[in-house]
Amino acid sequence: MTWIKIVHLLCVMGWMTSIFAVPRALIYWKREQARLGEFGPLGDLTIRLYRFSAGLGVIALVTGLWLAGLLGMPGWAWLKLGLVGLLVVHYGWTGVMVLRGRRGEFRESDRFLRIFNEVSVVGVVAVLWVVVAKPF
Repeated sequence: MTWIKIVHLLCVMGWMTSIFAVPRALIYWKREQARLGEFGPLGDLTIRLYRFSAGLGVIALVTGLWLAGLLGMPGWAWLKLGLVGLLVVHYGWTGVMVLRGRRGEFRESDRFLRIFNEVSVVGVVAVLWVVVAKPF
């Protein structure tokens, strides 16, 4: 079980890096696109980061479910899974923005992207609280 936890935590850290970084990178990518008038290196970096972290997110989800199963799926694990589901929706929405950015479409304002980025922080804090406090 220890190795499953280690793999889970490593993959969660990698996935969280993308959840926090990609919305911010979209701001700079949008500015670069406006300045250059074409697809630049920030776009490539943002797409690669998003794609790489998708695999980490899948591994984190699978190992998390494995661990929860080993623990008998306690109530707090179901709550954690629900909160992680919300983070997956956030990640998917980020992916939609990345795909549109690849086509040169940046609809969201810098302010929206900053707020969108902070929403994920609140979600992660909620997940951490559930895991540490195990409220039920």
